[in-house]
Amino acid sequence: MDRHPPPFGRRLGLAALGVLLVLVPPPGEAESSFQYQRPDALPDPAADEGAPPGVTAESFAIVTPHPLATDAGHQVLAAGGAAIDAAVAAQLVLTLVQPQSTGIGGGGFLMLYDGEQVRAFDGRESAPSGVEETLFMDGEGEPLAFPVAASSGRAVGVPGMLRMLEVAHDAHGRLAWASLVAPAITLAAQGVPVSHRLNHELVAAAELADDGAVAALYFTDDGEPLAAGDTLTNPALAAILELVAEQGSSALYTGAVAEDLVARVQGHPELPGALSLEDLATYVAKQREPLCVPWRRWRVCGFPPPSSGHLSVMQVLGTLAQLSPLEAPLEKERPTAAWLHRFVEASRLALADRNRYIADPGFVDPPAGDWSTLLADDYLAHRAGLIGEQRMGDDRALAGNPGPLKSARAMQPVQPERGTSHVSVIDGDGQAVAMTTSLGQAFGARLLADGGTGKAGGYLLNSGLADFAFRPADDQGTPFANRVAAGKRPRSSMSPTLVLDRESGDLVASLGAAGGDAIVHYLAKTLVALLDWRLDPATAIGLPHVVTRDGVVSLEADGYPQAVHAALAERGHDVEAGALPSGLQVLRRTDDGLVGASDPRGDGTASGD
Repeated sequence: MDRHPPPFGRRLGLAALGVLLVLVPPPGEAESSFQYQRPDALPDPAADEGAPPGVTAESFAIVTPHPLATDAGHQVLAAGGAAIDAAVAAQLVLTLVQPQSTGIGGGGFLMLYDGEQVRAFDGRESAPSGVEETLFMDGEGEPLAFPVAASSGRAVGVPGMLRMLEVAHDAHGRLAWASLVAPAITLAAQGVPVSHRLNHELVAAAELADDGAVAALYFTDDGEPLAAGDTLTNPALAAILELVAEQGSSALYTGAVAEDLVARVQGHPELPGALSLEDLATYVAKQREPLCVPWRRWRVCGFPPPSSGHLSVMQVLGTLAQLSPLEAPLEKERPTAAWLHRFVEASRLALADRNRYIADPGFVDPPAGDWSTLLADDYLAHRAGLIGEQRMGDDRALAGNPGPLKSARAMQPVQPERGTSHVSVIDGDGQAVAMTTSLGQAFGARLLADGGTGKAGGYLLNSGLADFAFRPADDQGTPFANRVAAGKRPRSSMSPTLVLDRESGDLVASLGAAGGDAIVHYLAKTLVALLDWRLDPATAIGLPHVVTRDGVVSLEADGYPQAVHAALAERGHDVEAGALPSGLQVLRRTDDGLVGASDPRGDGTASGD
């Protein structure tokens, strides 16, 4: 095995750490437990920054956006755990070490391949029963400013991530639930070094220090954000997770932790939310039919609505496939201006369809009654026909007409999407997981709940409802598909992806990305690079990014020469350069075993045996 960075040093047993952990499975479970060993040498952020994130392995592998989460998952897999077991352990560690992006106060989507079938678990936040479609309107009938609305009690949806993990684990896990919670409990109690990414996000969100509880956890006594390498401990989170280890997800959805969560939401001083104890107690993590789409020699399986991510990704790939091949899509290890132009135009068309049609399927119907109409060859051929040598006008980059609708829908304006995290796992017995989770914006609703423990720290609550349209309809009164409704799940760009071989049905890859609405661009380009251009995962992830929003093309800073910027400008694009932190995580199965990589733009690592 070749692992980068090298494995942590000698491991300490839990007894040596003095941490009491419940390792007995809840009643009715027959799984065995595993003994987590806290790394003797915790990761040094200064040393890890820019380290090669790749791994090659023969049996199993995991990739996450933080080395401690990767290590926890690796230990689970080495102890005989299934991919879902490793995903549970890694995800709970991420609640501690990546609070800007994910946690038990948020939601997510999980794709699981059990060796025969692909399954999709929906843990997306849902709107409380007491909300109205004017949730984000002010007293004058105008939409609230996004930062104000997203940092409030109104933005908090019923969190679904923990219940989603439990449902998937109950069906496909091997190791006892309690033992999988142990790594996060240990690390929260003992402390972890702050990563570069967390420090960067704290600096960018300095207003977090205005909240006393948040400031006490993530800032110094002088009001400065914790620096990379500083120790972060979270006693309240450790205490909450001890309850989760004993009681399962019900520890969050009922009892004292639930009461505290509701009090935080309803007690927001400016914009209280409507979330209730009944909303928490009745939340259901749904299983949905995965959306598996043939593309070239593969079946690319992703999440259906309320995620828009997979439909949009496959629309981009399907539209590009309708165009005549370019002789050289790559030049000097970068996509050419000609390929970027096509990619951007296909993305504009896909996102236009997204903004008109896609929302929670429990509340809106797909065109012609089937989401596959958006991926039909004749429809994508028509869409590809709109792409020429020059940027299409805004009057052409509109939603198409894939099939009749029961009622008219308006184009939803673009809103920010951020605060996302991804984990991919492949175990030694053929099970694979791709899981993307989110808190909404960075640090969610900026509300910290201590679970009623009375201890310092806690977990952040999501701002997931801010992914709904802030207005229920456009100026003409035509409703938005993604408008607010009680019990509805907001549309998301999260797109955990599993790739299978079309002929053999064998697993080919597990991957996903962070980045909010940019996930569609990151993942579509990476799938092309990985499968069509046959690049290895690290090279595919490392290709410089391109994203289009509101008619502007953003190229990753220092990623493309000025000649590419100029060539796109000559085609009519408004071009800018900027940071595009994608948080991509990729595992690929090859004839020689598993190859994985974590995005070098972040702090993550891949690991395997």
